[in-house]
Amino acid sequence: MKKKACGVLTLLLFFMHFTYAQQKTITGSITGPDDLPLPGTSIMVKGSTSGTSSDFDGNYSILASPGQTIIFSFVGYKPQEKIVGTSNTINVTLEEDASALDEIVLMGYTKTSRTELTGSTVQLNNEDFEQVPVSTIDQVLQGKVAGLTFNVNSGTPGSTSDIRIRGRSSLTAGNDPLYVIDGVPVSSTAANSTTSGSTFSPLASINSNNVESITVLKDASATAAYGARGTNGVIVITTKNGKSGKTTFNFNSSYGFSNDAVDGPQVLTGAERETLYYEGVFNTYGESYGFDLAGAQAFSEANNLDGGVYTAWNAAGRPEANWEDVITNKDAPLMEYNISASGGDETYNFFTSLGYYDQEATVIGSDFQRFTGQVNLSKDFSDKITFTTRNSGSYSYQDGLLETSAYFSSPRAVKFFMPPTDQPYDDVGNINLDTSLPNPLWIAQEDIDDSKFTRITSNNSLNWELPIPNLTFNTTVAIDLQLYNYKRYRNRVDGDGASTNGYGWQSNSTRTNYVFQNNLDYLLNINEDHSLNFKALQEFQKNRYNYLEADAENFADDGLTNLNSAGTPTTANSYFTDWAVASYTGLMHYSGYQGKYVLDGTIRREGNSRFDASDRWGTFWSVGAAYNMQKEAFLANSSWLSTLKLRGSYGLTGNANISINQYQSLLGYDGDYNGTSAIYLDTFGADGLSWETSKSLDLGIDLGFFNNRITTNLTYYRRVTEDMLLNVNLPYTSGFSSQIANVGEMENKGFEFELNADVYRSEKVSISFGGNLATNENEVLKMYEDNSGEETVISGTTQRVESGHPAYGWYMVTSAGVDTETGDELYYIDGKGSETTNDYNAANQAWQGGSALPTITAGIYVNIEAYNFFLNVSSYYAGGHKVYEDWARYTNGTDLFTTLYYQGVDAILDRWQEPGDEARFGKMRYATTAWQQNSKFLYDGDFFRIKDITFGYNLPESVNSIAGLQSARIFVKATNPYTWVKSDYLKYDPEIDSDGFTGLETPPTKSIILGLNINF
Repeated sequence: MKKKACGVLTLLLFFMHFTYAQQKTITGSITGPDDLPLPGTSIMVKGSTSGTSSDFDGNYSILASPGQTIIFSFVGYKPQEKIVGTSNTINVTLEEDASALDEIVLMGYTKTSRTELTGSTVQLNNEDFEQVPVSTIDQVLQGKVAGLTFNVNSGTPGSTSDIRIRGRSSLTAGNDPLYVIDGVPVSSTAANSTTSGSTFSPLASINSNNVESITVLKDASATAAYGARGTNGVIVITTKNGKSGKTTFNFNSSYGFSNDAVDGPQVLTGAERETLYYEGVFNTYGESYGFDLAGAQAFSEANNLDGGVYTAWNAAGRPEANWEDVITNKDAPLMEYNISASGGDETYNFFTSLGYYDQEATVIGSDFQRFTGQVNLSKDFSDKITFTTRNSGSYSYQDGLLETSAYFSSPRAVKFFMPPTDQPYDDVGNINLDTSLPNPLWIAQEDIDDSKFTRITSNNSLNWELPIPNLTFNTTVAIDLQLYNYKRYRNRVDGDGASTNGYGWQSNSTRTNYVFQNNLDYLLNINEDHSLNFKALQEFQKNRYNYLEADAENFADDGLTNLNSAGTPTTANSYFTDWAVASYTGLMHYSGYQGKYVLDGTIRREGNSRFDASDRWGTFWSVGAAYNMQKEAFLANSSWLSTLKLRGSYGLTGNANISINQYQSLLGYDGDYNGTSAIYLDTFGADGLSWETSKSLDLGIDLGFFNNRITTNLTYYRRVTEDMLLNVNLPYTSGFSSQIANVGEMENKGFEFELNADVYRSEKVSISFGGNLATNENEVLKMYEDNSGEETVISGTTQRVESGHPAYGWYMVTSAGVDTETGDELYYIDGKGSETTNDYNAANQAWQGGSALPTITAGIYVNIEAYNFFLNVSSYYAGGHKVYEDWARYTNGTDLFTTLYYQGVDAILDRWQEPGDEARFGKMRYATTAWQQNSKFLYDGDFFRIKDITFGYNLPESVNSIAGLQSARIFVKATNPYTWVKSDYLKYDPEIDSDGFTGLETPPTKSIILGLNINF
């Protein structure tokens, strides 16, 4: 019996050995009909669980025996079956399946087909922004992503922008999205070291021509893998890869001119200003001293009320200065040049590029330049090991200016503050330095506000297909090095440096961001209908920041601007900060019945150095599901319905974006007491300080009709933020005003709708259009309670945070217009409808409704191609929010601030003059009025803007072949050519900072650009 058993066992082992010996390694590449590789293609041996997927270059390797059948399938393409023969190489070209054509969505850590997405994402491919020259890449997102609001801090090239995805998630812990470049989280913190000058965005270092796609992740299912860093959404930027084959080159260039997108408020002429001044004199002194309006001038001159300003101006012949023309850089040039090369063979591919960008601001004395280089390389060391490196280097220079406030030396602000009675040039044509405010011509010529930014990123990864089938290990090491140098100089003659005989300041900062990632990917093909993808990811991120600054005054001579030429050093300062994030993440993706049922799960354990060791670690998670109903048998043969997907997700994310060391009670060592260093209590500390958390629900339906010629989706979302990181007031006896704590709740909810329609398509003509619409409703649900059990509020002179209202809703004294009999400004004592008073201090603040963030946004596009010509139009709308004119105290005052000391806008010409007048503004006065912020200057912020109009021509193949080109196009683009604003009173550009206050910064620009793009 033993011998018989041994014989059977021997025979079985021999059979197994024979079978194994028949197996061999089959390799090959998978491409589409355009000969481009298809990464992520599923390769399975029919009738077995053996399977793999193609790499980023479309290459694969699998074990199979002669006679077995290999199935190649990729979403959007018709599957193919190949029988294994004597050859060890099987190359496959998959044909498009119009009924299932799909898009691969790149999500940083993962990628998936659009039909198997369970979350809310929007992906823009390079054709969506390749003809849009921009100084910062985030500018291409406006109007193209439902639920994303884009707000410019300044139109100065290279400046930062505010992006909000689905509203405001936090009050104080940061609302900016996370940026991920080639799968690695990077730092997007503003590089500038001053708050009184132009901001500088690290995103300005990225050349949009090197970007393959930008994906915006919005819900928990899409963002949970990024933990707390992704709580405000994630923007994934993927740079271009090389393509195997003959080396190809691309050259593109653009040249154009820019001006302010809107004209802005118009200021008073000298004659108008003088008229209003004498009205103020009459209204203030006429009755008491017995003179009429015609006698106001004589009374003013007799008593020297104007200090001789108007007397001298009249004596000089009443010259009118136009300071707007003086400070405007009309038709500011913009240019960009890029060249790239791509190629490779079966074992490697590369992409490399060089770029130059130059843009002058629309105000004198400011411009931006950028030099970029990119080298991306992928190399197969073997059929199992692939090395990929992506490297970029850039140098950016920004000649900035004073902005972000009403600085009198700011060229942009001069229009609103310099009287037209002061002249730019003297009688002999020199710059006039005898002006009431610094002459911007002199400031632009002599002062310095230079930012120099060098950024080097290197992302290196090794991918290894382990001996265990379908198990892959990947390790990544990435570094993001940002070097920033800022130099400020104020000249000795005129302006901010005149009182100190010149002033200089220089700062240097170094920000280094390291990321280390290790992950295992396992594909489990249960059978032809069911598959599971698992990813286990370990990540560590370390951010280090070094800062050094010094300033000095009393320079020896004009033209000397470095600190070693100053006689009096005044400040030397340096500091170092760092923070770290460690995490362990698990992701699971299930696809059942050829993708009919999809399930995603994510769990992330994350630790952040901003919290105490006992509260440092948080657990975040999400689940998402999708049901592709169109794959049901009763819909499979539908001639009109091609997509019907139901999807939903729910998850928990966190937020830790607060200053470091807030949980600790700390001493400060930078004090000074009579020239001796001093130590003092600096931070109160907060025991138990931990994560701010957000619970997010996302429900959606995706529809496609007529082979997805028409696609649409509708999404509902709700996000509740709990344990908000807020500053809680402390008793003054503690020695501190506040302490940070986890208190309060806030909610954001809304709908998002997208539509894309390919309405007509023929060999020569195609027409498509589409757009998106999103709503957002924000409400503070709960604030922290004081010792008496009452909920507290955060209140200022114009905004308030209180439960039951939007965060930072508008809250101020309510204007009741102008008394038609007396010309006095009137105010409601307790909000609209209550009694009125002409005493501003007797009126109480009241809710005005709304906040600074739009409650509705929309984007619309139209694309037309006909006989090699093409026309693309895109637009953007934002509404439901309010904007406050922040500097109305100076520019809209009916007093000496506008008629004698500074300058006023022409809106105040609509003023009360005599009993019975119905006017917007009260009577003019010879007085100076304190700040009286009220709802008169709170406007509807609704606006519509045509973002881009591009018209161009693709050269025909016959011309390209003669010129030795693969393709070529020329185009002309108009950016921001038209803007509509709902409120007649809002004269500033409506596209402002997310805080809702109009400023005196450089507004967005409109441009006309001519471009050329060739491939050879």
